[in-house]
Amino acid sequence: MKENFFSKPPQSYWMASTPKTNYPTLQENIKADVAIIGGGITGISCAYLLNKEGLKTAIIEADRIIQGTTGHTTAKITSQHNLIYAKIKKQMGEELAQQYADANESAIEMIEKIAKENHIDCDFTPQSAFIYTQQDKYIQQIHDEVDAASALGIKASYVETIPFPFSIKGAMRFDDQAQFHPRKYLLDLTKIITKDGCRIFEQSRVIDIDEESGNYIITTDQGKKVTAEKLIIASHYPCYNKAGLFVARIYPDRSYVVAIKAKEKYPGGMYITAEDPGRSLRNMKTDDGELILVGGEHHKTGQGVDTIKHYEALVQFAKDTFEVEDIPYRWSTHDCMTLDGVPYVGHFTSKTPNMYIATGFAKWGMTNSAVSAKIIRDLIIEGKSPWQDVYNPSRQTIEASAKNFVVENLNVAEQLVKGKLSSLPEDIDIKPGEGKVIEANGQRAGAYRDEKGTLHLVDTTCTHLGCELSWNSAEKSWDCPCHGSRFTYEGEIIEGPTVKPLKKIQQD
Repeated sequence: MKENFFSKPPQSYWMASTPKTNYPTLQENIKADVAIIGGGITGISCAYLLNKEGLKTAIIEADRIIQGTTGHTTAKITSQHNLIYAKIKKQMGEELAQQYADANESAIEMIEKIAKENHIDCDFTPQSAFIYTQQDKYIQQIHDEVDAASALGIKASYVETIPFPFSIKGAMRFDDQAQFHPRKYLLDLTKIITKDGCRIFEQSRVIDIDEESGNYIITTDQGKKVTAEKLIIASHYPCYNKAGLFVARIYPDRSYVVAIKAKEKYPGGMYITAEDPGRSLRNMKTDDGELILVGGEHHKTGQGVDTIKHYEALVQFAKDTFEVEDIPYRWSTHDCMTLDGVPYVGHFTSKTPNMYIATGFAKWGMTNSAVSAKIIRDLIIEGKSPWQDVYNPSRQTIEASAKNFVVENLNVAEQLVKGKLSSLPEDIDIKPGEGKVIEANGQRAGAYRDEKGTLHLVDTTCTHLGCELSWNSAEKSWDCPCHGSRFTYEGEIIEGPTVKPLKKIQQD
């Protein structure tokens, strides 16, 4: 099984089970009331709520919609975001902890309501969510989290067992949570928003944003422009960094999923560990039987061990837990992490009243995307939101995470210097399917030999801010260890924040 498993390229079940989109590239200059950069769950949800208010929206997507992080999630719709409520209460106070709880509980209801009202068949299934531990040091933290969440109105309880063949020290259960198929939900939602006046443009990468006469001018890589009074940046990692210092306040974290078929029936529920390296479980019904998603193994993008080993670790965990019959899918994604664990949603800065941002959802993008859409809708339409303070990108409470700011930015500096000074291998013999850093024509280069034997050489200096890229053997990509940009072995952009492909190196 292992040989067959790794012989196939990674593929997300969500992508494999739904049709591809084919919206046009932006080919003329247009105007809109609200321009939305990013066609994932956040951008589409924003358009849905704003269209209902009579605003004309335009979504500009660098690739194809709903196939970035949204197309590679585990799709848990839950307010259980690891051990966050006790942490927010301690660092920010009870009032902001209550805002976060109310926002994410409301998000579950919002997604269910939208699906029901629009008759969207997206496999929405109520589930309980669990955090469990096999280590004594997390027991008190779980108890504290149960107390904090319960006091905020969440149906949380402490349990001592979960229905799997391994022992645990304790666990926390949240009731009235859910799971779904994100692309089924969003593909139907895009049909609704386009009927309501939203225009979607794919393969239109934003390369510049300017202000002129009270409007934002968004320029794509084809040189075409969108003019809008209001702008929402929902591009996962912010594609605009002239203000806000988000490049120093966010770091990308990569994680992995294997989808297995097991002999036994899955017992229900969604599960995640309190400790690292992290293990996540949920199931789904498919036309070809039940699949169980086994996730985890996170690390900073571009800084992990040989990435194949993360998949191998998940496969081993799956075999230890279930009688595995097949592994038809595997995929990975990376998430934007903030310094204090709470997303940045609201005005881009305090001085940009008509520019909005939604980023830093960590591993919890399904509910936080709905929260973001509602906050931004409220700020645009009402001028305020009941949840704006806890999510405020300019919040003062972030001072509590000043230590994280120093640590993360020292790490970026270390990766920048490390890449520039790293020695290059003298042996440049590269087998088909293999990639490595070599010296070519007197410079550092990324080399990959495809299965036909063709050698592909690229400059490994990231076109974003100049960090040196690392080879990702599991995904066959060049990944930036500083800010998470990723490139194909031919140098094309997989995901930003970069807006320029890698320079190809000609062989002598």
